[in-house]
Amino acid sequence: MTHPCMMPFLSPKLDFEEVVLQISWQVCFSCSARKREDYLEWPEYFMAVAFLSAQRSKDPNSQVGACIVNQENKIVGIGYNGMPNGCDDDLLPWSRSADDRLDTKYPYVCHAELNAIMNKNSADVKGCTMYVALFPCNECAKLIIQAGLKEVIYLSDKYHDTPEMMASRRLLNMAGIQYRQFQPKRTQIVIDFNSINQAGMLNGAPH
Repeated sequence: MTHPCMMPFLSPKLDFEEVVLQISWQVCFSCSARKREDYLEWPEYFMAVAFLSAQRSKDPNSQVGACIVNQENKIVGIGYNGMPNGCDDDLLPWSRSADDRLDTKYPYVCHAELNAIMNKNSADVKGCTMYVALFPCNECAKLIIQAGLKEVIYLSDKYHDTPEMMASRRLLNMAGIQYRQFQPKRTQIVIDFNSINQAGMLNGAPH
């Protein structure tokens, strides 16, 4: 059965190429009037923001991002792992292992959770939710507790059995902070800067 959107283009006076050309330049009103079904839901959006912010990290081994959201689904803080402000990251080590621990990144780097809390754009983050790529370590758990966050949503818990993560869970449990693993509905989200130029326009009107 012919789709109703195709009817205006079907005419015995038009050859196949003309039909295709007209379809490519016309707006399908009955289809474009409906909302998109493949839009990002809030949890996907916030986790994607965390992953996007991680692209700012200069860590060659692990890029982690965090996004803090209030009860109104508004972002109030974003952060990624990196060296402290004012410290030249070309002079500090990025290695994960060395004979001397001072020659590794660990004594110096700020985790994404810390930066997200410090970068907050509101008076406080009490009662907010943090979306983060990795389950927070024990040091970040302390910050999360002290900042008053109510929930942590993480994607990966690959360091689950390490002492730092065990201590983190113990602290979060004692403080009554909820945490749960994010279950993505898609494996990737693509940002295409050309998509805005491909979107249709109605009578030359933007958006």
